[in-house]
Order: sequence, then structure tokens, then C-alpha cells
Amino acid sequence: MNILALSSGSRNVLVRSFKQELGNKGKIICTDCSPLAPSLYEADNFYIVPRIDDPEYLNVILEICKKERIDGLFSLIDPELSLLSKNKELFEKNNIKLFLSGYKQVEMCFDKFKFYEFCIGNGFYTVKTYFGIENIRKAIDKKELRFPVFVKPRKGSCSMGIQKVECINDLAYILDHNHDLIVQEYMDGKEFGCDVYVDVISKKVVSIFLKEKILMRAGETDKSKSVKNEKLFQEIIQFVETAGFIGQIDIDIFEKNGRYYFSEVNPRFGGGYPHAYFCGCNFPQYMIHNLLNRENDVVIGDYKESIYMMKYLDMQILDESFGEGL
Repeated sequence: MNILALSSGSRNVLVRSFKQELGNKGKIICTDCSPLAPSLYEADNFYIVPRIDDPEYLNVILEICKKERIDGLFSLIDPELSLLSKNKELFEKNNIKLFLSGYKQVEMCFDKFKFYEFCIGNGFYTVKTYFGIENIRKAIDKKELRFPVFVKPRKGSCSMGIQKVECINDLAYILDHNHDLIVQEYMDGKEFGCDVYVDVISKKVVSIFLKEKILMRAGETDKSKSVKNEKLFQEIIQFVETAGFIGQIDIDIFEKNGRYYFSEVNPRFGGGYPHAYFCGCNFPQYMIHNLLNRENDVVIGDYKESIYMMKYLDMQILDESFGEGL
């Protein structure tokens, strides 16, 4: 059994977890457009591929799948997810399981206003979100929106382009120069990260890992603590199944005044997933079971509590003569 991780970048710990779970029963293969992606050199084999906007990109990936006899694949960067989900049938007809939600769900995740509309339309609490200069001005005039506020691109990821704005003059200037921005209320409550696995056969939520965020850096969780919350588990199940996600997803949630607000979803492995893995939420194993056509048991909340994750800097040294060279 062989699994392909696309655009693996610096996700070394995740690659190691797949190697450990596959053991001598299969291989984890990685790709990236840069030979300086350190995770490549943790894999059983790797390929340097074109950028995802290259017209031949999908053909290159399919050739790798045939050569390596790939059974399942997933991507680790947001821009690639839309491309893959749109071409899901291309992989399925080659008997390759794509661990990714459908195109509709992926696109909703990357359009913050559509995500807001989904939550409101289905009765889930979410962060107040406004789009369009007139709508934003009306919300401020009616005091529905108070400063400080967050300004973000309507479509984007990795916290790129996010600004905290303290006054109306600064906000007016920003909006006058970019009309594709949303404005959100400032949330100062407790923040949770949630790793969820939805079985790709049964379509049931089988695993939820909840972590309280302690410190953020560059849009990713830098320090966190594993926690459990039965009420929140139930809200997450309802949210995920209503949306129709499958496979591995990452959810950001705020708690404020006893309510839980869904902030955003990344339909892929989150950067903090290794915290879940080391606490006992074994998504690589769940994926392997699904590739063997086995449904996973529901094990929600079955992990170690009060375990801390602390990211730190590390490095990898590579001789130019290794592999395909630099």
C-alpha cells in the first residue's frame, strides 16, 4: 500500500507518522516543487514536480501515481485543494482514493463570506462577517460592528493579508484601496483548534481532537494543550456532517460567553495535527483502514488530555549530491 503526500514542504513530523504506521506494508511518497522542501528527505521516495499552476501538473502527478502504484493521496497546501477536488474523478477512475472533501465544500472553506453564510443559514454561531463597503458602513452606523475589527481578504489562507484595525479612518482608507476584503468582529475569547477525521466509507465523524490554543505564530498554532469537551464534540459532529466534509479537516473555534463560534475550516491536515497524533488520534491509521476498504470505529474523545505541544526550530542539512541534487 502506497500513499502520496503532495506539496509536503516542511511537514516532516507528519511524514514520519505515515512511515511509522505503514511500516513494511507500504511506502509514503512525497512531492514538492522545491528540492529544498525538507520533508522530501524523510519519505521513502520523492519527486520534484512543477508548480500547481503548470498545465501539465496533474499529468505529472498521475504518472507518479502509476509509477509508484499509489493507492491514496492528499495535499498539504490550500491552493492545491481546489484543483484536486475539481478533478476528483480523474483519480478515482485510476483507482486512487483522494482524501479530500468535495469541490463545493473546499470552495466554501476558502471563501470567508460563503462560509459565514453557510453557518448562519444552518444555525451555527460564527464570527460576524461583512462584505461590501455599504454593508460594512451600515453595520458600523448601527453599532453591530465595533472597533477594533479584523480585515481579511475574502479568499485566502495562512493568515495572509489579515490586519487588526482600530478606527474608522484607517478602515475607510483600507477599503477604498481594496474592494475584495471582508471585515469581521474582533474575537477575544478562548480559541480552540480541532482536528477531525471523517471516515471516507461510512461518512461518519470517527475522531475529534480538541486543543486549546496558547500561542499562535504566522497563522499556525505554536503552543497548545489537549482538552476534552463533550458539548463541543457534539456541536462539531453536527457542523461537520451538515457541511458534508470527508477525510481529514482542521477547524478553528472561539468560545465566548458560553457559546462556540466556528471561525474557519481547513479541509486538510492542520499544521498542529502532530499534537493529535502523539495524543492517540491516529489519522494515518484511519486512512490506511479506509484504503483497505475498512470502516473505522468511532473513537471520539479517545485521546490523552492535558498534553502540551510546543513547536521549536530544527534544521536539516543536505549534501548537493543527494537524490536529484539542489
